[in-house]
Amino acid sequence: MANRLIGDLPKVGIRPVIDGRENGVRESLEDQVMDLAKAAAQFIEENLRFPSGEKVECVIADTCIGGVAEAAMCANKFKKEGVGVSLTVTPCWCYGTEVMDTDPLLPKAVWGFNGTERPGAVYLAAALAGYTQKGLPTFGIYGRDVQDVGDTTIPADVQEKIVRFVKAGLAVAQMNGKSYLSIGYSSMGIAGSMVDSDFFQDYLGIRTEFVDSTEILRRIDEEIYDTDEYEKALAWTRKNCKEGTDRNKPEKQVDQARKDVEWETVVKMTLICRDMMIGNDKVIEKGYREEGLGRNAIMGGFQGQRQWTDYQPNADYTEAILNSSFDWNGIRQAFVLATENDSLNAVPMLLGHLLSNTSQIFSDVRTYWSPDAVRRVSGKELNGLAENGIIHLINSGSTTLDATAQQRDAEGKPAMKAFWEITEEEAQKCLDNTFWPQADREYFRGGGFSSQFNTEGEMPVTMSRINLVKGVGPVLQIAEGWTVELDSDIHEVLTERTNPTWPTTWFVPRINGKGAFKDVYSVMANWGANHGAISYGHIGADMITLASMLRIPVCMHNVSEENIFRPSAWAAFGEDKEGSDYRACANYGSLYGIK
Repeated sequence: MANRLIGDLPKVGIRPVIDGRENGVRESLEDQVMDLAKAAAQFIEENLRFPSGEKVECVIADTCIGGVAEAAMCANKFKKEGVGVSLTVTPCWCYGTEVMDTDPLLPKAVWGFNGTERPGAVYLAAALAGYTQKGLPTFGIYGRDVQDVGDTTIPADVQEKIVRFVKAGLAVAQMNGKSYLSIGYSSMGIAGSMVDSDFFQDYLGIRTEFVDSTEILRRIDEEIYDTDEYEKALAWTRKNCKEGTDRNKPEKQVDQARKDVEWETVVKMTLICRDMMIGNDKVIEKGYREEGLGRNAIMGGFQGQRQWTDYQPNADYTEAILNSSFDWNGIRQAFVLATENDSLNAVPMLLGHLLSNTSQIFSDVRTYWSPDAVRRVSGKELNGLAENGIIHLINSGSTTLDATAQQRDAEGKPAMKAFWEITEEEAQKCLDNTFWPQADREYFRGGGFSSQFNTEGEMPVTMSRINLVKGVGPVLQIAEGWTVELDSDIHEVLTERTNPTWPTTWFVPRINGKGAFKDVYSVMANWGANHGAISYGHIGADMITLASMLRIPVCMHNVSEENIFRPSAWAAFGEDKEGSDYRACANYGSLYGIK
């Protein structure tokens, strides 16, 4: 397990703040305050890991912070230690603005211990008022139930908020300074593939790197890749990636010799796209240092259609394998690579990956099937979770093979897991349940192979999407729900009506009878683009917290109101939570933009 990007992983800074009055007051609190900080650090380190597998590390201030000098000492230590998230803890009164964290780029929260012996809640309110007045949005954490003095246990409701805040804050810190790699540019008039550099820089702190697709041809022609790894990857592919039925018209089909060349090409493309993202020491050893350094890309997109796919094999294999949690080198962290260079779908894929540690599904939000329409074309009834209708998620490209749902959680249910929890047997089952039919050569004149599978069982998932709205900026859509497995007769009839050679995921959002979630049809009708990013688990609340840190308002979600956790300042923008979110984001502006 190792961080494959340039730069150290961010740490969580714990700031124990204290009443600065010495000769009695401060001395009576030192141990209690520091013990609270240590308890928070221990809890975080025992429960959180990065997507790359490393455990999250905490840094505690050298002393309790009673005033400006000690606040500055803490800030200096945090800079040296690479702290990316700031959590202030205290059970007592402190001097609000004197002990605050004033770094405008650090996501910050204050945990005010709920105890009657000392006014931790009073400090929390005063501190949050100070942060709000100074334009430093901060999350407030306050336990529901009173605890006894000296109690360092962390109540479940406080734990939930600490985890939600820290995960989102670490996601912000991990993105900052990294790159989005655009391989090619605009695909078929898809707005999201017209990569907006200002959005990436201002809202995410991510630079955009543009590489023409011909760079892949150059690296193939000049063998600017690890040839030994290529032989290993090709042998693995031949063993594990079974060709599916060639459903092209007879006049469009090619012979096996041509298909073998296409297999060789797509394997080389996979090595090269990965190398362009994160670099490769073997390429440097071959004398290509510039190419071997990579682009420090935390995510990317491949244009493909049509300038590439009209005469070269498509990147479906490349995208699917990179987005999966395993390849010829074994089980490893998934990459984030969007098909059709849809950068605005790559972003929620990345957000989902950073929050869940799992690989991500990229899909067209293709079709809403009503119960009546299913009955008409199949003669059968939808039932269970699917009884009110389904949404067909399907795309030829970058759906992770983890989405075959062959992995199992602790209860034996279908799951998509962090890579360090996946067994060799589970990875092999994902491969065994995937076929690779020849690409539709009317869509893809250059050939290639598309992954083909059906997501099995029921899994909790969250679909999301970023859209850019002129005059508003970016907005985030979220729909929690489940994958469902249809009767084979229904599945076959429905998939035959679109493209049976592509991977299918049947999705049912949680509906509540209101607005965009009035029914399944309304979710489809209100979705803002042709693509969606689907993450394992119900992580909508985490995404809402992260979006507020990035100042991206949420325009559509089905998360319960009691689970929504945003900076305390949002309450000053009105009682309507979604309206206040828009107003607060507009007021503060993008995290890295200059107002």
